[in-house]
Amino acid sequence: MQNKTYYLFKPVLPWALRILFRRWRANSRRVTFADTWPIDEVAGATPPNWPGWPQGKQFAVVLTHDVEGAKGLQRVPQLMDVECRHGFRSSFNFVPEGEYRLPGGLRRTLERDGFEVGVHGLEHDGKLYSSKANFSAKATRIREYLRDWNAAGFRSPLMQHRLGWLHQLGVDYDSSTFDTDPFEPEPDGVRTIFPFWVPGPIGQGYVELPYTLVQDFTLFVILREPTIDIWKKKVDWIAAHGGMVLLNVHPDYISFDRNRQRGEYPVSHYEELLTYLNERHHQHFWSALPRDVGRFYRSSLPPELRNTRRKICMVVHNSYESDNRVRRYAETLAKRGDYVEVFAICGRGGEKRTATLSGVTFHTIKQRLGNEKNEWMFAFQLLKFMIVSSAHLTRQHHRIRYDLIHVHNIPDFLVFSAWYPKSTGAKLILDIHDIVPELFQSKFRSRRGGGYVTLLMAIEKISAKFANHVIVANHLWQERLICRSVPKNKCSVVLNYVDPAIFHRRTRIRQDGKIIVIFPGSFQWHQGLDIAIKAFGRVRAQLPNAEFHLYGGGGGRYALANLSELVDALGLSACVRFGGGLTLDQVPQVMADADLGVVPKRADSFGNEACSTKIMEFMSQGVPVVVSRTKVDTYYFDESNVRFFNSGDDRAMAEAMLDVILHSEVRNRLVANGYDYVERHGWDRKKREYLDLIDSLLSETSDDYKLPWELLGTNTISRSRKAATTGGGK
Repeated sequence: MQNKTYYLFKPVLPWALRILFRRWRANSRRVTFADTWPIDEVAGATPPNWPGWPQGKQFAVVLTHDVEGAKGLQRVPQLMDVECRHGFRSSFNFVPEGEYRLPGGLRRTLERDGFEVGVHGLEHDGKLYSSKANFSAKATRIREYLRDWNAAGFRSPLMQHRLGWLHQLGVDYDSSTFDTDPFEPEPDGVRTIFPFWVPGPIGQGYVELPYTLVQDFTLFVILREPTIDIWKKKVDWIAAHGGMVLLNVHPDYISFDRNRQRGEYPVSHYEELLTYLNERHHQHFWSALPRDVGRFYRSSLPPELRNTRRKICMVVHNSYESDNRVRRYAETLAKRGDYVEVFAICGRGGEKRTATLSGVTFHTIKQRLGNEKNEWMFAFQLLKFMIVSSAHLTRQHHRIRYDLIHVHNIPDFLVFSAWYPKSTGAKLILDIHDIVPELFQSKFRSRRGGGYVTLLMAIEKISAKFANHVIVANHLWQERLICRSVPKNKCSVVLNYVDPAIFHRRTRIRQDGKIIVIFPGSFQWHQGLDIAIKAFGRVRAQLPNAEFHLYGGGGGRYALANLSELVDALGLSACVRFGGGLTLDQVPQVMADADLGVVPKRADSFGNEACSTKIMEFMSQGVPVVVSRTKVDTYYFDESNVRFFNSGDDRAMAEAMLDVILHSEVRNRLVANGYDYVERHGWDRKKREYLDLIDSLLSETSDDYKLPWELLGTNTISRSRKAATTGGGK
């Protein structure tokens, strides 16, 4: 709001007053952002699949100039002469319809002498991105100038940027962003000193070239630095990290003689930088035009290997380290070069902290309380987390400006924690891990038509409408959501696929001669663990060396106590062990050391349609699985890859367990077919669908969104249903 007000009144404000305001703001922000300016250590990370610079050079140097007014236009030839004397060539970006017109003779001279010409907005008034309709209208004229000037690149005035909109221009590259610069009107840095790819629709896209040295006007006029020491320090740091020195210098503010006017600095500062580059880093850098860097990047990396630099935040009411689904998304995005942050809860007994795991920065912002017995108390705890996460998200978005917020239920209303990013244009995904009305009905034994469940359905509908897109964990739930809450065209399915980065095949290390049956997961009633314990008692009667290991927890205050009482009542305390929670990285080896996995869900409860993550995880480790015959599991699996039993029947479950344990041909068939299933339906094959969804949301052309209070008056529900499919969610 402060920036909008400033640029609204800028034309009528005296120059001295404008500069005074900007200096006051800059001095304040210089202190606030001292940890990330002029150097943001995060920006120095080498992107995935980075090919290195041409000819084995250590780093690149790219010089650019924005010509804002008639005075700057007159000084272009002098600036060209300076660079030629030092052996450099640069790109000049001109405003097509500003206070001057670019002479055709000057443009031809620039091209003849090895310089580049780019387009700098349409007018220099800061209104290019006032609306998408306005931008689309101006984009038509900008494309004409790009064509007439034979220009490959674009830069927005005032360094404003909406990267998803620029696909309309059809440029090879854009240079409207920066690695870190808190003094800009839109101070959200991309936090990288390397080029990156901005994917667009139908496989299109362009290269983004962020500037990495602070602009001349900011350094010498606003901050009033008397030397170029900040430039030198940043150049050395970029060289050490193998990145790209990209500078934006304005001829409008350079004084080429002793009659320096206000708002100008001596050309000797710029010449000193060019001399420093030649003397300090001689033969170590690739001196290139922006179009050369764009072409090099495109030719060096196929589209699937190009690093992007989306800024994405995830919010989840769970421990990030143990949440397979959230980690799979986040680490996949980080591996392709996106900047990813996560706001989550602390693990039990954990402390609030900020840490990095596999390239993902996560913040634990609230402790999780264990009392989930009462539905209203549980809802109150979820509401408190939404408020806390909203505060953190708002504060961080104001600093970073995320492109997309990916919110994971439960609860559905957690999506409203992203109200501020959504209001500023960020896209929003609601990821439904568990369909909440049915889960709470099962968890708290609520009536189907009761007030609590009815309220949850209303919240589900409003939450889905607030999101730009809804992801759901299986096709059965997708059909239900389309019928009652979500239009078909904004609802996708992403199963709990196995991520081979975590669940790669392990070697069994346990050699104690025991037969280990294992269940890892939550102790909710719908999981049917009481049925499994009774079934194991029958197995134990025939196999005295068998043990049943249960890892996990939850399910309310008395879940573990009730299961322990059942174990004692059946006389199984010596062979049934409760191992507590496991980190996600511990799970694969524990599974690999087991002989049999069990998924005993109740078919007459929430478990009938809740797709189990564990089945494919067991398969990935070569462990056969005994599975309750539920609607969702028979949708995705069959007798060739799992051993089914009739849900709720502990005798039938025991027979299935013994069948697998005692018959090697059954066990070997399940293991072999399980490996094959995971190979065909693993995350490595399916992640492209998720990445394409992210890219399509961020390059769409509509900016329509509704605020929470606006949703109450809408009632657009698609009645179409997804046709049933088989084959694990294709």
